Amino acid sequence: MRKSAAIKVVTDPATLWLRQMMRQLRWRVWLQEKLQPTEWQITLAWAALAGFLGALSSLLFASLSEGVHELLTHSSAGVVESMRELPWWATLLVPAAGGGLAGLVLLLGQRFTRLKNSTDYMEAIVIGTGDIPVRASLVKSAAALFTIGSGGSIGREGPMVQLSAMLASLIGRWRQFTRPQLRLLVACGASAGIASAYNAPIAGSFFVAEIILGTIAMESLGPLAVSAVVAALTVRMLTSAEHLYRVPAFTISSPLEMAPYVVLALIAGTLAPLFLRSLQRMEELFHSFKAPPGVRLALGGLIVGALAIAVPEVCGNGYSVVVSILNGQLPWTLLALVFLSKWVATASSVGSGAPGGVFTPSLFMGASTGFLFGTAIHSVWPGGAPDPRAFALVGMGAFLSGVSHAPVMAVIMLFEMTLSYDIILPLMLCSVIAYYTAKGLEDRSIYSDVLRRKAAQQPAPDALTVARVAELMKLKPPIVSQNSRFDEIARLFLSERVNNLYVVDADGRFLGAVSLHDIKPYLGEPDLAQLVLANDIMREDFPRVIAEAPLSDALGKFLECEAQRLPVTDATGRLLGSLSKNDLLLALVEKRKKPPA
Repeated sequence: MRKSAAIKVVTDPATLWLRQMMRQLRWRVWLQEKLQPTEWQITLAWAALAGFLGALSSLLFASLSEGVHELLTHSSAGVVESMRELPWWATLLVPAAGGGLAGLVLLLGQRFTRLKNSTDYMEAIVIGTGDIPVRASLVKSAAALFTIGSGGSIGREGPMVQLSAMLASLIGRWRQFTRPQLRLLVACGASAGIASAYNAPIAGSFFVAEIILGTIAMESLGPLAVSAVVAALTVRMLTSAEHLYRVPAFTISSPLEMAPYVVLALIAGTLAPLFLRSLQRMEELFHSFKAPPGVRLALGGLIVGALAIAVPEVCGNGYSVVVSILNGQLPWTLLALVFLSKWVATASSVGSGAPGGVFTPSLFMGASTGFLFGTAIHSVWPGGAPDPRAFALVGMGAFLSGVSHAPVMAVIMLFEMTLSYDIILPLMLCSVIAYYTAKGLEDRSIYSDVLRRKAAQQPAPDALTVARVAELMKLKPPIVSQNSRFDEIARLFLSERVNNLYVVDADGRFLGAVSLHDIKPYLGEPDLAQLVLANDIMREDFPRVIAEAPLSDALGKFLECEAQRLPVTDATGRLLGSLSKNDLLLALVEKRKKPPA
């Protein structure tokens, strides 16, 4: 009789189900105790995924842009070589046709997306909610394919970053991230895009941290670095990518050689604001025509094509020309002509509204400035500039620092792209001097100017203004009643993946919390567990925060306990939501951000 009774208990479906659920909970408790994954570690995992997808999107865009170039020019060679081989009339018309097609894509895109302008990733991070429209971003990127593929004097890093940030935004919205977390994940996508474009993960992290976020706090820099590293590793695994520029070894034999570098820094810091101002003036000139976007883009391409008939080096982002400069393959007489023509071509492409980036064209302007200056010094004082190519390399960092107002990022970017440590001393010195020179002449960078205009048009209601707990809390946390049975508690722990369940009474007032570790003693005793109620194992002293309390009060509560999330109640004790420590730290970091200048 006893044996049959035992068999009956073992084969009872309810008991078997409870035991199976307890086995799963034991595994979860074991993982929680051994690995102790926090919300911050989970954020790093999502940042890694954003980096991986960002790298794939960047590789896809690069491949498509090369396909468009081959379609328009019937050549698989580089942009400059293709333009040099075309007849003069084709050199004139290909950039114009590319601009016209880009304008047509934007025009059709406005009708399909019902948006006048694509939401920029910088706007989404700094003054927005982190929500980047997918269709508008795809339209903008498709238009960029034609301007870049046809030889427009603009970089392809812009749409690469846009696509990467868009994918990160999709992930965050799919996972229903809070706004601070979503903005950070979009920033991770942007970091991955820069890292993929230049094979420079450290610089990609600092680009976003220094230029966009305005802070290098670890709460934001950590996920940025993870995303950028994963993106760079993905690109290196799928391609034969190495550092972008191969340069010979440089040495400084005398401290006196630093004097010409200081002069170069002053020149680059002076030219950088002039370069930015010319882009703005050309943009105002194109918009004064009151022509449709397609006409403006075609006109901008026509100007580039006209210049390319005599100077094909103006086409493209300037990368191949910089390689020629650093390898000493371009005489200074030709480079002077290319420098002036490239300035006009870049201003025409940007001014016409061609979607793309100006990061790589800025590197070209710096390399040309440095090489021309180094050549001039070498002609009158050979010992002061033994190798003008070293000045080209330093000029890249100095000019980039002047246009971006991010000297740390500029130094790291040049080091990662060249892996030349010999030049680090003059590079650091010139980048800092160029930054202060440019900032003294005009207190705006190419990115802050864009953000300032967008902020004036559409200020975000929540960005940088979070002051109360209620503005950060997440609604509808998992709850149980005080009379909930153990099986209900176990089911919620398995389905919600939280470490604490909040216990409320019939009126919704917070009574305490049941921790995942509090149920551990009952996981091996299913018969005893069936007798346990939430009221028996809850912690009544579990810390809580008031919705109207300032963020500093919530920070104090988190410092008093090890919880990653705290319940939020009103003044009467009614449960309203929960607050994540991750969101709180991100909000505190955002309050220290530099607003757009």
